[in-house]
Amino acid sequence: MTAEVRPFSVAIVSDSALQRRRLQDAVARFGLEVCFTGDPARLIGYPTVPDVQLWLVALEDEADHPSLFDFLLENTEAPILFGVDEAPNPGSTDFFRWERRLQDKLEKQLGTLEQLDDPVSLEALNQDPPVAESPRRPTWIPEATRDQPAEEVWVLGASLGGPAAVKAFLDGLPQGLPVGFVYAQHIDGNFTDVLTRVLGRHAHYALKQAEPDYQVRNGDVVLMPVDHEWYLDSRGRLQQKDTAWPGPYGPSIDQVLLNVADHYKDRCHAILFSGMGNDGAIAAPLLRAYGSKIWVQNSDSCGNSSMPDSVAATGCTSFVGDPVQLARKLTQTIEESCLLKRKQQRDSA
Repeated sequence: MTAEVRPFSVAIVSDSALQRRRLQDAVARFGLEVCFTGDPARLIGYPTVPDVQLWLVALEDEADHPSLFDFLLENTEAPILFGVDEAPNPGSTDFFRWERRLQDKLEKQLGTLEQLDDPVSLEALNQDPPVAESPRRPTWIPEATRDQPAEEVWVLGASLGGPAAVKAFLDGLPQGLPVGFVYAQHIDGNFTDVLTRVLGRHAHYALKQAEPDYQVRNGDVVLMPVDHEWYLDSRGRLQQKDTAWPGPYGPSIDQVLLNVADHYKDRCHAILFSGMGNDGAIAAPLLRAYGSKIWVQNSDSCGNSSMPDSVAATGCTSFVGDPVQLARKLTQTIEESCLLKRKQQRDSA
């Protein structure tokens, strides 16, 4: 049985309730688990010293808490980050710079971390103007039956900045395409309902939660859960494992690609959208060996291009574009496939 991979754990000590809250929100978006948050007096009076990988200490005046440093040095061997800057108001330019500095400090101790979208950025997508009428489906693409299992499945992989990119991609698709999607988005599990609400407004490509024994159908955008690994059984139906996704973030995009391709083979394709890290770069060559198509979002349109750039660096990608261009390319690819099938049927008649 695969061992569960747990996130790095941290403890936050600050004499400001506002700073504790902002630090807790920030480190959670980096995929870290906060095991303790409180002021110095609460920590010193705590029954047991939390067992964490890192301590974050942000005090208004360090001279006000002389016993705190002796306490930490005597009771923990984990690294201690003193003098964390005061967090500005969220949403400001200064706040994003502060968050970037905090991430740099954390990565010096814990290695590469990946920032995740938060509820504020997700809800902001709801403030967009109403979606324009979707493009018309090309004449040569017959309208797909919604309740029929999808013959081809595209895995949409994304992280930081991904929801906005995936939304723009879905907005750019005509209705009735004979395709289903599996959506693997790095996100805190507490924000899944927000993501579902924001992206669930599409009438033509409906975002839905994965369910056991469900088979991906035309028009589906099936959201992979964060907590446990999912795979496709021999019938092509979704099933949940008892174990967590491998790696530090859920869902693991690499593992989603491998699990879906294990059933669909060359009928499984992938588009990697905005995100940090390199998730997807391991599975991309294996999918390419099946004959699958691997596309990525271009750097200029990404909130963070590390993930699609890493996949592109494998040499497995056959198309690069912004979300709207990716939608057009998919429509064109399906149209060409339909024309080829039509020609083959005519030649064999």
